[in-house]
Amino acid sequence: MTTDTSKACVELPPILFGSSALGNLYQSLEDSVKTEIVANWFRYSPGIVAADSAGKYGAGLALEVMGKVFAELQIDPEKVLISNKLGWRRVPLTTPEPTFEPGAWCDLKYDAVQDISYDGILRCWEQGCELLAPYKPQLVSVHDPDEYLAAASDDGDRQKRWDDILAAYQALGELRARGEVAAIGVGSKDWKVSQCLAGQFDLDWVMLATSLTIYSHPTELLELVETLHQKNIAVINSAVFHAGFLTGGDFFDYRRVTGDTAEDQALIQWRDRFREICQKHDVMPAEACVAFGMSPPGVVATALNSSRPGRIEQNVNLVKANPPQEFWTALKTAGLIASDYPYLG
Repeated sequence: MTTDTSKACVELPPILFGSSALGNLYQSLEDSVKTEIVANWFRYSPGIVAADSAGKYGAGLALEVMGKVFAELQIDPEKVLISNKLGWRRVPLTTPEPTFEPGAWCDLKYDAVQDISYDGILRCWEQGCELLAPYKPQLVSVHDPDEYLAAASDDGDRQKRWDDILAAYQALGELRARGEVAAIGVGSKDWKVSQCLAGQFDLDWVMLATSLTIYSHPTELLELVETLHQKNIAVINSAVFHAGFLTGGDFFDYRRVTGDTAEDQALIQWRDRFREICQKHDVMPAEACVAFGMSPPGVVATALNSSRPGRIEQNVNLVKANPPQEFWTALKTAGLIASDYPYLG
């Protein structure tokens, strides 16, 4: 297959900074801490800084904080590339707690509602621009279309939801055609939904989540990444630590691992062996996860999130890591990664 040279691949720095912490995910951060987080994005990243946000993050709080702090720091709009995942819109808070994702977001003054349709996605776009003003997002997408589909009550409802998503992408395509945004893409935990959308729309980028990792890298997904690469569609990888489990956390893809089941025991055993090999070769588990996730041609960036300002420099360094060939060989020999994985020797 020859490379499609009809369009250029989206140019991104190797790290895309996640911003959910700015929206008070799981904890409410002081304004000074949020300012330091954002300031460190620019302190430790040469050139353009890329930041990923969404109207869902704190019911627009993350977007609002980004716009405010960028202005306080007098950031040149040409020095920041903002991705806004659209599909959730801020509304007044009329209940004691926000109704979306109960327990996930802290100290919010607004609620959020899902709004995916042709007109709905434009409402989300306009609100996002208002919250970020005077900055504007250059990359846009529909937020978690796989979850929107999974919430269908029956086949008829699923078809309606699919039509909503298609209409939303029609609207995004028109924004790009008018020059309002530079690129449109898709991100979902179910990569097969992204595959379907990439087959129907002229996308510029695809974001993967919890799917192309050192722990899980199915052949079919690698084939999709190669196809996207040949079409000059950039791939952004995210959630490469499986919600932190591979680097020592208690949760794997957002569920707690207790060790009470055979599945949990297998996960723990995999991680124990992985950490042993990392220690032997003086490689940090996080370095291995990021390097593996960026190894396929076409994966241009990794999205990394942190609620701790002191972790930003480490995250920037993670995307530069280059573990030795002997390390990858040891992982293959141990059966932790596929023996025929084609991109690591």
